[in-house]
Amino acid sequence: QVQLVESGGGLVRPGGSLRLSCAASGRIFSIYAMGWYREAPGKLRELVASITSADSTNFADSVRDRFTISSDNAKNTVYLQMNSLKPEDTAVYYCNAAVQGTPVGPVVRYWGQGTQVTVST
Repeated sequence: QVQLVESGGGLVRPGGSLRLSCAASGRIFSIYAMGWYREAPGKLRELVASITSADSTNFADSVRDRFTISSDNAKNTVYLQMNSLKPEDTAVYYCNAAVQGTPVGPVVRYWGQGTQVTVST
């Protein structure tokens, strides 16, 4: 089994910045991709940003010019740097990872517990 532990959420003013982190631990042979999703009140969970083991990235159009995603493969950790935050960024942010536990095992998606990000005056 794999556990994802998120940190860095909280309350921030519009225009401010916040940095989220997510560390994976447990039975890990290889991590193919990690990413961040968010779920705002009354809306479906959506992809915010993702990064692969080859360092290719994807972003939602709404955050492309404001957020950056990075990873530390040695620590099995992914980061989301959020700048110029807006009230509409308010959501629960969930870490996700695609993990292969053994050399011959399947690739399984895991979710973190989520961390609240609130952008408000």
